[in-house]
Amino acid sequence: MSTWTKHNIKKQDIEKDFIYTKTYLLGTDSYGRDFYSRLIIGTRISFLIGFIAVFISLVVGISLGALAGYYKGRTDNIIMWLINVVWSIPTLLLVIAITLAIGKGFWQIFIAVGLTMWVEVARVVRGQFLSYREKEFVEASKALGFSDTRIIFNQILPNVVAPIIVISAANFASAILVESGLSFLGIGAQPPTPSWGNIIKEHYNHIILGKQHLAILPGLAIMLLVLGFNIFGNVLRDIMDIKQ
Repeated sequence: MSTWTKHNIKKQDIEKDFIYTKTYLLGTDSYGRDFYSRLIIGTRISFLIGFIAVFISLVVGISLGALAGYYKGRTDNIIMWLINVVWSIPTLLLVIAITLAIGKGFWQIFIAVGLTMWVEVARVVRGQFLSYREKEFVEASKALGFSDTRIIFNQILPNVVAPIIVISAANFASAILVESGLSFLGIGAQPPTPSWGNIIKEHYNHIILGKQHLAILPGLAIMLLVLGFNIFGNVLRDIMDIKQ
């Protein structure tokens, strides 16, 4: 067998074993990466930031709001002063400040967003507790000798679940928007971790240079996810509202 034949056979084997053709549904991005895969994986950041931020805001907001609304007096004044201070600071600036204090990273941004969204929950819970603490069933519970903890968690808190669900859905949507904005600014999820915000940042110039879908699709995904959770929160409120 000639040298040319051996070389040709070896070349054919290499092409068969190591060279293949693959089709990308949405093409590749500016760095040659599968855009569809990065768009799908980007949902992980959005869902995580939503759930973790809402969980932190619920724990802090319900605790402080319940204490302020149930005990009133000095406790209410101190908690309301704290709420007003945090409320007066723009959310994005507060998140940036917390992020710069605890560092950039995957989990740091989750904690920072969660620590800025408890104010809405606390205000809603406080208002509901101020209203319900004067109701007859609460007075009856006090007359029967129930502890404050039992009255707060067993008697009053179940009645304020519906507005908490609505504000939680709104916070979920807000957390996604804040994280996307921070990632666009380079403070959120850091490359190579895909996030809808940093995907838009990497490809927003393609809106006028061609391949507009590289920037439009992540923005459309953010819009649909935010809209979906707002509708989900309203439906869940109607289902779980014990007054109905």
